[in-house]
Amino acid sequence: MAAGDSRCALDTYRSPLASRYASPEMCFMFSDKNKFRTWRQLWLWLAEAEQALGLAITDEQIQEMKSNLDNIDFKMAAEEEKKLRHDVMAHVHTFGHCCPKAAGIIHLGATSCYVGDNTMRKQLKNQPADTQLERIQAQDLIILRNAFDLLLPKLARVISRLADFAKNHANLPTLGFTHYQPAQLTTVGKRCCLWIQDLCMDLQNLTRIRNDLRFRGVKGTTGTQASFLQLFEGDHDKVDQLDKMVTEKAGFKRAFIITGQTYTRKVDIEVLSVLASLGASVHKICTDIRLLANLKEMEEPFEKQQIGSSAMPYKRNPMRSERCCSLARHLMGLVMDPLQTASVQWFERTLDDSANRRICLAEAFLTADTILNTLQNISEGLVVYPKVIERRIRQELPFMATENIIMAMVKAGGSRQDCHEKIRVLSQQAATVVKQEGGDNDLIERIQGDAYFSPIHSQLEHLLDPSSFTGRAVQQVQRFLEEEVYPLLKPYASVMEVKVELSL
Repeated sequence: MAAGDSRCALDTYRSPLASRYASPEMCFMFSDKNKFRTWRQLWLWLAEAEQALGLAITDEQIQEMKSNLDNIDFKMAAEEEKKLRHDVMAHVHTFGHCCPKAAGIIHLGATSCYVGDNTMRKQLKNQPADTQLERIQAQDLIILRNAFDLLLPKLARVISRLADFAKNHANLPTLGFTHYQPAQLTTVGKRCCLWIQDLCMDLQNLTRIRNDLRFRGVKGTTGTQASFLQLFEGDHDKVDQLDKMVTEKAGFKRAFIITGQTYTRKVDIEVLSVLASLGASVHKICTDIRLLANLKEMEEPFEKQQIGSSAMPYKRNPMRSERCCSLARHLMGLVMDPLQTASVQWFERTLDDSANRRICLAEAFLTADTILNTLQNISEGLVVYPKVIERRIRQELPFMATENIIMAMVKAGGSRQDCHEKIRVLSQQAATVVKQEGGDNDLIERIQGDAYFSPIHSQLEHLLDPSSFTGRAVQQVQRFLEEEVYPLLKPYASVMEVKVELSL
């Protein structure tokens, strides 16, 4: 809803990401208030840098701007935008209205549209109005960087919660699956480490992209800095210094040397690619949890008064995991927007990126924020049912143990070929009971009742110990957590105790 719109919020569409799912801090990050306040901060930084480099900007003007950073008349801005059909110039006018002394130097050198008289105005009167877009690009990069700073601790907390879960269940044997068919045993903790490993890759990728973000700087209409060179009367060094000073004030280590009217839209591809990859990780994790819930081996948290189904009171639907999968699909699909946008930015730029980016960038971060909050809630309350897991192992383990039984018989003096045939026949009989009669796997009972296997009857309990079928799963969990996970989480130690509560 545009600023000043008087319609009731219930009478118009609101994004569920903002109204229902995402955290208040991420919603604020992409709010009009934060956006327009950031524009004013950028105008202030530009004026401070220009003053320091010798332009006729007074301390009084700088102070006036500082004092009015948060004094935004949104109603006036909406009226100006309706009249001018340009949001940036509407806010130039609005900022200038509450900063009458500084009005003439707001956005100095970045546009031809100024409020009030200015000693440089005659020199700059022929500048194209498109240079005003320069400040938008800076604002985008600042918000992208700050949005990453909100996501990274949340992702680290999810990894930490799952690491605790993996450590606590490192030695609990469970049936492994390939092709969603019973395979060799693993452990609950080892399976969880598969999830953690993907998320650790996401943490590293998000950190890399966040740290690689470069400021666009002050580059002008087509990226040549011509307007600023004119402003400083041909002094190239001062233009370079201006670029560096504003970049540093915005908190960036470096700026692009080469730009068109905008920073390269491949930046947006990289940003949304790592977020889409995070979406894929979360979708996989929550799909596994949903499948395990169906097997009754593991469940996400379920509130005491939570209703799983309006028609079936007994149901315990994994609605949090389903939400994560649903939103993760949306997040993964958003990467197509910047891919297509970057491919059609003709020459120095074209404006068909603007409306698209207003939607896809904000939605990507709001969606990522939502799924991380939800996954943290899930990971803090995962419930495991060892007895159900044990029963499923008992159904499948006898078949998996046949090779161990054959080798034990060979050691006891039997023929491998004879033993293999005996096991094959008994296995087929047991499989018939399971598949056609719906009974339990009775292979071991058949082996115990066959005199041929009497030499190893006393060893069967040991041969069927599930922990002997999990290989080095326990050791792998311990090593993985110690060598890879815990060191990665060290920078986030101060925020690990933060909890999340889902409103819906």
